[in-house]
Amino acid sequence: MTAAMREAVIDTSAIAANVRHLRRLTDSEVIAVVKADGYGHGAVRAAAAALEGGAARLGVADIGEALALRRGGIMAPILAWLHAPGAPFAEAAAAGVELGISSIEQLLQAAAAASGDRPVGVHLKLETGLSRNGIAPEDYRVAFSEAARLERIGRLRVIGLFSHLSNASADDDRRALRVFQDAVGAASVAGLAPPLRHIAATHAAIALPEARLGCVRIGIGIYGLSPFADRSSADLGLRPAMTLRAPVVAVRRVPAGQGVSYGYDYRTERETTLALVPLGYADGVPRHASGAGPVVIGGRRFTAAGRIAMDQFVVDVGDHGVSVGDEVVLFGDPTLGVPAADEWAAAAGTINYEIVTRIGPRVARRQVAS
Repeated sequence: MTAAMREAVIDTSAIAANVRHLRRLTDSEVIAVVKADGYGHGAVRAAAAALEGGAARLGVADIGEALALRRGGIMAPILAWLHAPGAPFAEAAAAGVELGISSIEQLLQAAAAASGDRPVGVHLKLETGLSRNGIAPEDYRVAFSEAARLERIGRLRVIGLFSHLSNASADDDRRALRVFQDAVGAASVAGLAPPLRHIAATHAAIALPEARLGCVRIGIGIYGLSPFADRSSADLGLRPAMTLRAPVVAVRRVPAGQGVSYGYDYRTERETTLALVPLGYADGVPRHASGAGPVVIGGRRFTAAGRIAMDQFVVDVGDHGVSVGDEVVLFGDPTLGVPAADEWAAAAGTINYEIVTRIGPRVARRQVAS
């Protein structure tokens, strides 16, 4: 077992393989989404692995994330789509970052960031029913007309039209897709002919083929996790890329009736052995999974006993032989006999996206290529 106190092992080969698989499955250009530090996996390493797997572009939420990728040596096309007032469009444009545009005001700000004969690349984000950011339907006509004008005079290059789906139901997503397709038609009438249209993230890219449109934005899928409650990663042909683990740092034999952790929510039923794991909610292990989160120690499955604290939690291992330094795996690839991130999500009443994304900076990331 490594001497690291806390470790997330990131299999970059799995990320590359997942991208290759999803490219083949969707027969589409892949925009690999590496926002939020690559969903906790590390943005630069995730980006490099996704590009190795054949991703054509990268997607991030904001300009700061895009510029961090540039500083990390990633030179592929990057799209950033969520902007604070006064966001540094000029800095982004100078770095060749493509901007997602959600309003006419942002459109004009992007045009103002153009320099010399270098237009700013933009993707027009369209509101199609999710009620978040995006150009409102009543503004489509004016926005498309203005974007076409700015493109003609060399201030902008409209690379894509895009939106996002709710995944509430297939009917809801098809309704949003119809709104989007009508908007694509209106953009064409206004003189826009962007090479890319993208509305499908992992869920729709797999489950709603008509939403692929030749380009898909894949987030959770490239990390090997399923967006479906009833279909596992293995069902989808994906390999989870993150394994979260730590060593046992203390072992204690205690009598029946011994309280464990804060509040004594858990008391031992008989004489037993307790193992201490140095991971807690400061590291992203959800406190809501107290008493329910699964682990594997020495090939055997156990459950967190009592409350998960800020830095640690306890496992009741009964009479099984456990020693200081033994490896504890919280989650990883379930085909290898360890819990899935989905199980921690179920224990905490959340989703697998949150489980991996919230893993904190105290947890060392170690990259491997299987």
